Amino acid sequence: MDTRTRKSQSSSIRFSNILGLLAPSAAAPSSMEPQYETCHSRVQPPPGEFPLAFIPGLATCSFFRQPTNLIPEFELSICEVAALELCRKRGMFKQMKRKEGEELKERSGGSWKLVLMYLLAREASQGSEKLQVVAGGSHNIIVTGSGDVYTFGQIDGLPLSVYPATKDSSLLKKISSLEGVRIVQAAAAPGKTMLVSDSGLVYACGLDIAQKIQNEADMQSMLVVDSLKEIFVVQVVIGVLFVAVLSMEGRVYTIFWGDELKLGHQSDPMDMEPRPLNGALANIPVVQIGAGHCYLLALAFQPNGMSVYSVGCGEGGKLGHGSTTSEKLPRLIEHFQVLNVQPTSIFAGTWHAAVLGHNGEVCTWGWGHCGCLGHRNDAYQTLPMVVQGLGDGKAVHIATGNLTTFVVHDNGQIYYFGAERQEIPDAAPFEPQYTAKAVINPKLARYLMDMGEKIVQISIAKSAEEFDHLVVLTESGNVFALCMAVDDDEE
Repeated sequence: MDTRTRKSQSSSIRFSNILGLLAPSAAAPSSMEPQYETCHSRVQPPPGEFPLAFIPGLATCSFFRQPTNLIPEFELSICEVAALELCRKRGMFKQMKRKEGEELKERSGGSWKLVLMYLLAREASQGSEKLQVVAGGSHNIIVTGSGDVYTFGQIDGLPLSVYPATKDSSLLKKISSLEGVRIVQAAAAPGKTMLVSDSGLVYACGLDIAQKIQNEADMQSMLVVDSLKEIFVVQVVIGVLFVAVLSMEGRVYTIFWGDELKLGHQSDPMDMEPRPLNGALANIPVVQIGAGHCYLLALAFQPNGMSVYSVGCGEGGKLGHGSTTSEKLPRLIEHFQVLNVQPTSIFAGTWHAAVLGHNGEVCTWGWGHCGCLGHRNDAYQTLPMVVQGLGDGKAVHIATGNLTTFVVHDNGQIYYFGAERQEIPDAAPFEPQYTAKAVINPKLARYLMDMGEKIVQISIAKSAEEFDHLVVLTESGNVFALCMAVDDDEE
């Protein structure tokens, strides 16, 4: 049949005729036992909207093709019903209680469509890789797709293939104390490790600043953080002066960072009480958080798109507000609107920060030591600024360390800028063997691109060193650990 003929015939079926086309059994109330799901609609739908309230046997989207015997609630439009049904298919939403779901709806803007957008944004922030790699100060973590956790020590040399099983995999140690627990996210810092399970519990070791991880045996004693048991945690980040967690409903809590009067300054390291981060984020759901030395970034969901908030120490401009003033409450970084950049991911380095934009833009700000911002100088930047000279590919991942930044492109190219390790000739055995070379222009990391595998994720250890080791994940699922190298090829 001609397309125009179909369109003409379908448009001639008036709204008042739809009920007459239905079988009596479909139009009559169902006598079947009610299901858990419900069918929603308005009592008086707008013109052209299908009257689900009068047809309990029909529901939304794909459900239109067959009866579903859902109970009408006389509340939502057809679009809202469809969004709610899609929300129920998301893993995170399935774990929410009804009250938590309704709270998230209000914080998202009062619509199930916005809740669905938030859930999808949250899933996107987790990445699509089956493995997670995290570089700590003197230890590193691999989280597998099945939720197992492996650790290995610091690497000082050429690339080692540490996962899956290879001749170098003797370095790997599985955390046996987590047998039967599925871990979904990990964070590591010098002397500290925190892991999040699929049930929202947080496991930690070395969290007490006075009792850092001293050896491999300490890693086998992961304990549940009791003060976080009442919070369903989906992400944890570790700074030097604080720890922050993100709840399933998009709320941010900080630990041993003090209250609003002390925020950004080290408080009692034994204080494990989580405190909600209020202010501007009190009623806005957060998708992702990132921790620097003494500042926190939050990627927040709003009906008009993603936005970035910062709080903590503002020295070096690392809060991105055009000044070096510290903030005790979260404050919106407004400059992304000026740049016309839609943030999709945040990356908090020790002293500088980065954002990945929807179209692959890379924005950096904060301290610029050794050129780690990529703006062809080593000056600090108080406002986000788009990095130029990153080639023709689209950036899909960023890694920020102490004084170095890596940018991974979808075409396999990897650029870096900041501190580069350079060997000191004729250095005495007990003297420093390396010095830092500043790379102020974005430069291809050929030593990574020549490894023979496409790298999709990089994690930089945030130790006290100027140049740190890396843990990288390849597209094929292999994990390599290596030191930052010097690429003698000048761009």
